[in-house]
Amino acid sequence: MTSLVWFRRDLRLFDHAALHHALKASKSVIAVFIFDTAILDGLSKDDRRVAFIWHSLQQLKKSLMEQGSDLVIRHGVASDEIPRLVKEFKATALYCNHDYEPAAIARDLSVAGQLATMDCRFYSFKDQVIFEKDEVLTKTGGMYSVFTPYKRAWLAKVNDFYLKSYPIRPYLNHLAPLSSEAMPSLAALGFDDTDVSILKPGMDGGEALFDDFCQRIGDYQEARDFPAVKGVSYLSVHLRFGTVSIRELAKRAWQIGGAGAETWLSELIWREFYQQILWHRPEVVEHTFKPEYDTLPFPNNPEYFAAWCEGRTGFPIVDAAMRQLNQTGFMHNRLRMIAASFLVKDLLIDWRLGERYFAEKLNDFDLAANNGGWQWAASTGCDAQPYFRIFNPVTQSERFDPQGKFIRRYCPELAALSHKEIHAPWLAKAIFGQKANYDYPEPIVDHATQRLAALALFKRN
Repeated sequence: MTSLVWFRRDLRLFDHAALHHALKASKSVIAVFIFDTAILDGLSKDDRRVAFIWHSLQQLKKSLMEQGSDLVIRHGVASDEIPRLVKEFKATALYCNHDYEPAAIARDLSVAGQLATMDCRFYSFKDQVIFEKDEVLTKTGGMYSVFTPYKRAWLAKVNDFYLKSYPIRPYLNHLAPLSSEAMPSLAALGFDDTDVSILKPGMDGGEALFDDFCQRIGDYQEARDFPAVKGVSYLSVHLRFGTVSIRELAKRAWQIGGAGAETWLSELIWREFYQQILWHRPEVVEHTFKPEYDTLPFPNNPEYFAAWCEGRTGFPIVDAAMRQLNQTGFMHNRLRMIAASFLVKDLLIDWRLGERYFAEKLNDFDLAANNGGWQWAASTGCDAQPYFRIFNPVTQSERFDPQGKFIRRYCPELAALSHKEIHAPWLAKAIFGQKANYDYPEPIVDHATQRLAALALFKRN
């Protein structure tokens, strides 16, 4: 029996649910990957995510070749290419791991329907989360809409069984012997070979980053909110594309213990919280979780939005965050909250516009987490805090970048300002006039005024 394993957001050759089950159940297993034009056609040619995937696939392909097999890669619409591959290799089963995004669910249903007419079975497994769908429910059988009780239930349920890995190595002899075929270049796919070396793509890159983070994890609780400090794991893009195993990460944090590891585990649980929200309430992709806020009359000033996107709002911490995003595809989590709050609560722009911009730019873009984070910042989502939580960009800057190190990196025109002046440079200009000697925009809005306007906007509902 020949089976195909369809790699998607699980680009590794270890602790892989679908591959494990396929290798155990089949005499001959062929690994396949589709550069899906249904997704790629909407991306810019310099999209770093495609380069990250391509370089990660290179490593996966090499690992399979070392076992005498190969990674079969195709470029086209996945729902067309998978049935073609089933026919080409006379496969009787297709294995893959669950994807919880609405478009992916529709794609998989289409593929499963086509394979049913070809006498090919479709098998899908939980892999990218510890708990999925309705595995963690309230005592009344409903979904959790607030994180803290969800976290308590998650921690109460987790044990060694759920953190156990899926062994691959003992069954690698069931990989089909294949002659190596050339991998399409990024240029052939229509993309630039963007430098993603800083992201450390592939399984080896994910392992190196995780090993490095484990040396610092004890400091995570205290260091994670400071963008100028090496405090976070930098594993988000690896989690997004599955070059690391969520079970391995969660198990290591569970075993290490202590405030730092427990806080980081909590962040992994946040990821699953948003995944279950998306599965239970797929309409949040376009609509607010709290229906009463779905039609808030945001002014949506296009000049304000452009200034926010380009990092020229006149608020240094916001501008530095947006410039980091535009230049690198990465934004520190604390800065995501500050930038999102500023867009919605200061500029009075619909959160959906910001969410789409992040979706276009973030290396680690994940629909569930991006949507959940934006709705949290906009006070339209599943959060116990009401709409009057509004971040002050100056006090946030003073607290989380006290010496202005991060600001100076991305707003070098402000480098000469003192640690105190750099958070609100307009005050320095008011005092020193032309002697301030820097070319930086005046604040696009007055925070105090916009705070009142935001409160008035939300109170209408």
